[in-house]
Amino acid sequence: MSPRRGAESVVPDAEFRSYYGRQIIKTPTWKVPDVPAYLFLGGLAGASATMAALADLTGRPRLRRSGLLAAATGAGASVIALVHDLGRPARFLNMLRVIKPTSPLSVGSWILAPFSGVAAAAAASEVTGLLPRLGRLSGALSGLVAPAMTTYTAVLLADTAVPGWHEVHRELPFVFAGSAVSTAGGIALLTVPTDEAGPARRMAVAGAALELAAEELMLRDAGLVAEAYRTGAPGTVLRAAKALTCAGAVVVAVAGRNRRIAAAAGLCLGLAGAATRYGIFEAGRVSARDPKYTVVPQRQRLSRTEPE
Repeated sequence: MSPRRGAESVVPDAEFRSYYGRQIIKTPTWKVPDVPAYLFLGGLAGASATMAALADLTGRPRLRRSGLLAAATGAGASVIALVHDLGRPARFLNMLRVIKPTSPLSVGSWILAPFSGVAAAAAASEVTGLLPRLGRLSGALSGLVAPAMTTYTAVLLADTAVPGWHEVHRELPFVFAGSAVSTAGGIALLTVPTDEAGPARRMAVAGAALELAAEELMLRDAGLVAEAYRTGAPGTVLRAAKALTCAGAVVVAVAGRNRRIAAAAGLCLGLAGAATRYGIFEAGRVSARDPKYTVVPQRQRLSRTEPE
């Protein structure tokens, strides 16, 4: 018989224990730095392609060139990091034999492969001057695919059983998107002259604001899992990333028209983006190793759905 409403239970809450303290789920076997680099470079490539497409539409050739080169370099390096983690190129090619709309890994592979191709074609045309119409078309296509390229890795992580990623599946794509936009803006500030860098400055500030707001909301709603993000090595890395993001965005907003200062702030934002991906990746691995992050949230959800 269930207790009457408002009555206090005479049985104390059971302390969580797992069977001999063993893990319940396996720790992801993805390699470091391969997968954190894959997460970071893919986001940078996507946001840079968007920036390049908009720069082309608004007549900013040097900003367009910077974005195209960053997109192609980031996408190519992202593929290399993924293939190295998989062990053999054939494993990546095998993922392209079919497309499964219900599989984030399959959809992600079909985003990464064509995006890398059109980004490389656009950058090659930009550098060589050959086939300019095809180059502009490729740049426009990469810009269209870019939003998916920027965020699909967050969906890929959140679709796993790892509690540190799955419990924050709503906010994680926004964290990744904001980080990618601020990073792309920051990297552009390293190479683009001040007179064309206005959109890059705005991207850096807006992306940082989105990232910080989404991360704060993510940790507020994560419950117990937020502990994995705030303690240990992941907590240290993420605090450093937040400090770099804040510093870079503030400097860009205040003194972004000074070329050297803007470049230094852009470097801060680039380092912050890499640190954010690594910190989130490590927080997920920490949560997989400790069974309480798997069981306790499940019990809490169950208790909320049980009738009183």
